[in-house]
Order: sequence, then C-alpha cells, then structure tokens
Amino acid sequence: MVHCLVGVNRKESVVTLNFDGKEFGWKPGESLLTMLQSEGVVKQVFPLHDEAKRKQLLRNWALHWRDVTHQPIDEIYSYFGTKIATYFAFLGMYTRWMFFPVAFGVTLQLFDFGSWQLLGLPIFFICITSWAVLFFQFWKRKNSALLARWQKSYLAEVERNSVQSSVELMKKSGTNNKKEAFQRDEWFGHLLRFRNDAIVISSIICLQLPFELAYAHLYEVLGSDVMKFGLTALYLFTIQYLTKIGGKVSVELIKHETDKSTEYRADSLVYKVFGLYFMQSYIGLFYHALLHRNIMTLRQVLIQRLIVSQVLQNILENSIPYLQYSYKKYRAVSKKKHESGSSTGKIRLASRVEKEYLKPVYSASIGEELEDGLFDDYLELTLQFGMIMMFACAFPLAFSFAALNNITEIRTDALKLLVMFRRPVPRPAATIGAWLNIFQFLIVMSICTNCGLLICLYDLEGKWRMEPGLAAILIIEHILLLIKFGFSRFVPEEPAWVKQNRVKNAAQAQEVCSKQLLRSISERKYNRDE
Repeated sequence: MVHCLVGVNRKESVVTLNFDGKEFGWKPGESLLTMLQSEGVVKQVFPLHDEAKRKQLLRNWALHWRDVTHQPIDEIYSYFGTKIATYFAFLGMYTRWMFFPVAFGVTLQLFDFGSWQLLGLPIFFICITSWAVLFFQFWKRKNSALLARWQKSYLAEVERNSVQSSVELMKKSGTNNKKEAFQRDEWFGHLLRFRNDAIVISSIICLQLPFELAYAHLYEVLGSDVMKFGLTALYLFTIQYLTKIGGKVSVELIKHETDKSTEYRADSLVYKVFGLYFMQSYIGLFYHALLHRNIMTLRQVLIQRLIVSQVLQNILENSIPYLQYSYKKYRAVSKKKHESGSSTGKIRLASRVEKEYLKPVYSASIGEELEDGLFDDYLELTLQFGMIMMFACAFPLAFSFAALNNITEIRTDALKLLVMFRRPVPRPAATIGAWLNIFQFLIVMSICTNCGLLICLYDLEGKWRMEPGLAAILIIEHILLLIKFGFSRFVPEEPAWVKQNRVKNAAQAQEVCSKQLLRSISERKYNRDE
C-alpha cells in the first residue's frame, strides 16, 4: 500500500520501473505519481486523517454538547481548510442569531393576546426582516475578520481565478489582437450564459411548474390522510428523480460556457440548481398561502417540511455513507477470505489507508466534478431559510424547529466529516460565494410573501377593509425594503481593525515596490555611466 509518491524524473533518459511483475517507463520530466496513475498502479490520491487531531476534534467539537453552538473554528480551519471552516462559522453564527426570532415566535404562537394578536404579526414581520438584514451584515464583518486572522484575502482569490481565465484565453487567441479577443470572449460568454439561463428557466416554467401545481391542488382536494400520504410519497420520489435530471442538464450547460474558472462554474451551478429546488420547495406553499388561502394546510405542510423532511434527511445523510462503507468493508474482507482459502477466523483490513479508501468521498449530489459536499449543506440551509422567512407570519413557531435542526446539524455534519467520509481535500474559498446572493434574494422575497400573507390573515378574520388595509400593507413593504437597503449601508462590511491592517499592508507593499523600482533605476544608471 503506497502512502505518498512525489518526485519528477530529472534524468535525460527513460527510467524503467518494476512493480508486481510489470515494467513501466518513467519519461524525463514526468511526475512519478502521474505516471503511476496513468498505468493504474495508483488508484486514487486522497489525504489521510491525522488520528490525534481527529480524536481531539471529536472531543472538542463533534461530541461537545455543553455549549450547543460552540465550535473551535481555528482548529477546523487548520485541519479542513478555509471553505469548510467558513461554512461551520456561518452555521454557528446563524444558529446563535436565531435565538431571538425563536423567543419572539414562541411568545406570539403560544400566548393569546386577544385583539392585539393580529397587531403582533406585522411587528414580528418587521423585527425578523430587520434581524435577517443585520445578521448578514454582521456575518460579512465576521467573515472579513476570520480571513484577516487566517491571513487570507478575498481579492486575491478573485484575482487568481480571473488570471487563470485570462491565461487560458491568451493561449487560445495567441499574442495578436488581445483586446478584440477579450471583448469577443466577454460578449460571447454573456450570450452563452443568457442562453443557458433561458433554457433552465423555460424548463422550470414549462415542465416543473405544472407538476408542482398539480400536486398542490390534489393535496388540497383529497380528504383522506392516507391518500395524502401516498400522494406525498409518490411526489417526493418523482421530484427527486426530475431534480437529478435537471442538475445533470445544468452541469452539461455549464461545461459549454466560456469562463473556465472553478469559482465561476461553481456559482453558475448554484444558481441553476437552486432555481430547480426553489420551484420544488416553495410553489406548493405559495399555492396554499396566496391562491387557496388555506393557512391551516400551509402550517401542516411547513411542519412536515421542517420536521419530517429534515429529520429524515439528517438520518439519510449519516446512515447512507455508513452503509456504503460497511458494504465495501464486507466485500473487501470476503475477498481476502476467499483469497486466503479460510472460511473461519477473523480477518481484518491490513492498514488504516485501506480503511480510508473504502469510505465514500465527500462530494455533491449534483455536479460532483464542480462542487464538494458543502453544496448540499448550503442548499439545505437556504431552503430552510426561505421557508421560515417567507411564511413567518403564517407560522412564527417555524424558527424553533429550524433552530433545533441547526443545533443538531452542527454536530452531525462534524461527525460526518470526521468519521463517515474520507478527509476532504482543502479548497480555497474566502466567502460563502453565490449562496450569500441567494440569501439576500430570499429576504426580498419574504417581504413580498409576508405582505400577501397579512392580507390573507386579516381577510380571514373579517377585519379587513381594502383601501386602508392595502395602503398599510404597501407602507410596511416599502418601509422594510428601505430597512433592508438602509442597514446594508449603515453597518460596515469589515471591522475597523481589519480595514486598518489592509491599508497598512497595502502601504507596506507599495513602499517595497517603490524601493525596488528606485534600486533598479539606480543600477541601470550606474551601468550606463560605466
């Protein structure tokens, strides 16, 4: 079993290598690892878990339940890298901030305030919208502080990806007419992106929308709970299959786009797949809330999505990798028994490397060549955030279910990374990327949907008069939109000390460049004088 193979053939001739009775030619300048992979000697390359650090993280993180949101973020960063540490920092902060709407929602849901109950809903709506806007502004501050502490730069990551794309374009276009080549590639890329987005949106409207509306209508008219359960089971099975197909189509479309940078392709996949899941997750809720105005059915569906679906999803997330590993381990042990000719006796795997090799890879369920397993975790968070925000006035208690799920999610995701999967390859990612834009979009959507829900709720109570009521709702909507964009400007996106360090580092770098430039000029002048 090979643990690590590095090196390049620095000789001018081909080196002959022998392995398991076979000879291989190692060409000059060729990497040893690349050659062995091409010959099939090395099956896969992956990092191994450090047992001492892994057990420490299990004690201090995955199995640490005293402080429900405590996480050793710096230790996670040093072990898993920037991208995974950023995700857990976001999840922990999101869960801590959720305690405020949980307390407000429980108070509003469980206590009867009489005639003041309906007045409490607009106040709750305004408070949670302000809470969401402030949370993401303070998350940007925390993110910039973490990057400064880890000595990472968001601009450096963006420039690295743009330089990579520019180099590939220069190789294609040659050295002549670079300006025209860049302009042609820019507009051609925009047209390709527009075409691909149009294909995805048209597919959602023409294929998925009628299917979702048909399910929502049948769920509304069926009287038997058994029939509803069977319809829901059939719907979940069918929609998962259709979403997988849509994800594969999105991946194929992205492959034909001109921008080849990893970050761009990953963001493009995020937007396209979220569009599919947005229709799947919310169109039925919109139907019950705004078209049929059945608030009780809406609450039932929300409870089903937030409790049953997320609990089942957490169980599947952890049980499926374990079952896959157990099955592969059973096959490997059975193969060794067959090769040794022994039907009795206990046979174990030879090494820790062999055990790690049998574990599943931490990859995305859709587009695994573009994204890792965090894609599914972020997708789960955004869908949950959309449910609790867009239908907050109909079911304020939803924040409690989401908070309990997130507390469990922190520990189960940690166990999943430390025990169930191979150690993932660290990926550089300075922010949560395109997911931040999706969260911001859901905040704006929640302002619109909750205004519609308030109209329905007041109308059902018989206390609604169109002219003053509609005017009040429109005023609330405009106030909340102003709050959203006002808070975005009022709260700085980075702390003062981070900004000061960034300015100081930029000034020092400029000073070093200036000194080097003056030194080179003086050396040239001295050479001319001689």
